[in-house]
Amino acid sequence: MSVQEQVLEEVLLKEATTKSNEIVLYNDEVNSFDHVIECLIATCDHSPLQAEQCSLIVHYNGKCTVKTGELNDLKPRCTQLLEAGLSAEII
Repeated sequence: MSVQEQVLEEVLLKEATTKSNEIVLYNDEVNSFDHVIECLIATCDHSPLQAEQCSLIVHYNGKCTVKTGELNDLKPRCTQLLEAGLSAEII
């Protein structure tokens, strides 16, 4: 096996073992669009347009992935969303 093949194999292996986590936001009948948008901007670093689009996806589809990343970054963000009264989980 050539050096180039070994490097490619290592990259593919690392890519396969790195699991990306997601915060999924769920629809509810309690929170207003404005509240959800404000929370996504403050907690997930969304732009106003991105937050608005996610809120619409949640409304019409029942759920939406609002943030993807490392678990240690997502845990406090998800906690903030939950403390703000939203329904969310990390998957």
